Amino acid sequence: MQKQQQTDSIPGIIRTIVVVGGGSAGWIAANRLAAKGARGSDDIVVKLVESATVPTIGVGEGTWPTMRNTLAKIGIGETEFLRSCDAAFKQGARFVGWKDGSPRDAYYHPLNPPAGAADLNLSPHWQQALADTPDRDFADWADFQQALCDAGLAPKTITAPEFGGVANYAYHLDAGKFATLLHDHAVNRLGVEHVVGDVTNVVMADNGDIASLELADGRSIAGDLFIDCTGFAALLIGKVYGVPFRPCNDVLFADRAIAMQVPYLTEDAPITSHTVSTASDAGWFWDIGLWARRGTGYVYSSAHIDDDAAEAALRAYVGPQAEQLSTRRITIEAGHRARFWEKNCVAVGLSAGFLEPLEASALMLVEASMDAIADRLPRTRSAMDVAARQFNDSFRHHWDRIIEFLKLHYAITKRTDTAFWRDNAALESIPDSLKERLELWRQHPPAPQDFAHAREVFSWPSYQYVLHGMGFETQYPVVPATSPDAALARRWIGRMERMRGDAVAQMPRHRTLLRAIREHGLQAV
Repeated sequence: MQKQQQTDSIPGIIRTIVVVGGGSAGWIAANRLAAKGARGSDDIVVKLVESATVPTIGVGEGTWPTMRNTLAKIGIGETEFLRSCDAAFKQGARFVGWKDGSPRDAYYHPLNPPAGAADLNLSPHWQQALADTPDRDFADWADFQQALCDAGLAPKTITAPEFGGVANYAYHLDAGKFATLLHDHAVNRLGVEHVVGDVTNVVMADNGDIASLELADGRSIAGDLFIDCTGFAALLIGKVYGVPFRPCNDVLFADRAIAMQVPYLTEDAPITSHTVSTASDAGWFWDIGLWARRGTGYVYSSAHIDDDAAEAALRAYVGPQAEQLSTRRITIEAGHRARFWEKNCVAVGLSAGFLEPLEASALMLVEASMDAIADRLPRTRSAMDVAARQFNDSFRHHWDRIIEFLKLHYAITKRTDTAFWRDNAALESIPDSLKERLELWRQHPPAPQDFAHAREVFSWPSYQYVLHGMGFETQYPVVPATSPDAALARRWIGRMERMRGDAVAQMPRHRTLLRAIREHGLQAV
């Protein structure tokens, strides 16, 4: 009978993990590492070092459905989260004016996959359905979630359990309040040691690892693994290790953002359950609904509009209410690190990279990074280099695919009214990999075979929604009406019609559900 080796006798055991930097990224990292199951029964000490003088960015207010799993893993209930973070439900995104800028130009990218996605690809059948219903949207034809969004309805009812619903969903949240909730949970429930202080020096070991951090007050914080969540400063991955930053501003031109928080005019104002991304002359406006306010902003290219004109455009978008509201300006350096895990340091969050928030990928990348780290945390330093190579390979792929997917929204536009849109559709600005896929997708719809990586951040249904929503011209083979595939498609679309009717009839108004959750709570899992 074999005995498990005691951790005390294992050389180079990883015992202390130091997260450097707070905000959403730092506190998600600390919670994931400290939560039960991070690495079996081994004792892991998690410390978070945070400056009292460096503010967090505090914008990333949109999440992916992955946040439901993250909250469950770290032990925060959905009711507590929604109440504490002024959060609301998010069922996808509506893109206005991206196709051609005409008055009726809008489409959805819902969080539900198209009907029967596990059984068949609806794209060829959609091409034929257009002949009968030329004004129908693909998302509305292939799924019921657009109908919920259009009607201002929620994805679940008050009787649904926490993290479960009729439709797939994510959240809109107040980033500052989210960081506070994560801090309190990590410190008070999971035993994370919170160290407040400014890092003034990094002490290196002979092998090139980080041995400890020296703080301004003379304290020394030693660790075996360091998670760099220091934001754009990239204190460890950038300044200590000098890992190069790979810009992608030749592909994605947006390099500025202006944010504005807009209170509701009345207490019972409707709350949208999707992000609204509205195209403008030199970028796009975001508009999301939280419990107590809207989060709005303008993401734009400084090569196509100056900052003051961009702020004026945002104020015009918001309307008269904007006259009394302040704004916050943010510089975007689009790109990512050449490597994310160097020696015993891993960059997570803005220190790893940043892209315009068109598909709300920032917090998702934090979650994915921490899943990869926490779920496969090396027991010893000798195994860390292998983990680092795997991590770097995976996340280089993820970042490249996100850049490609964001560019897709621009590359196939039919807008030519301003230089911003003309420049974005220029062939020289489109990555070769995307050009190849677009050429293929004119003849064959996006399919699982197009995505060989085991875990893609955007799977083929996401490409379907954008391609068909943008009116991408295709020449798919005609599917005979008598074929088994055509019969299967008709069954799925018929089922979807019934689900759409039932969901619209049964789901509550979004604000009504949020109010009920604040008053009564959801059923705990």
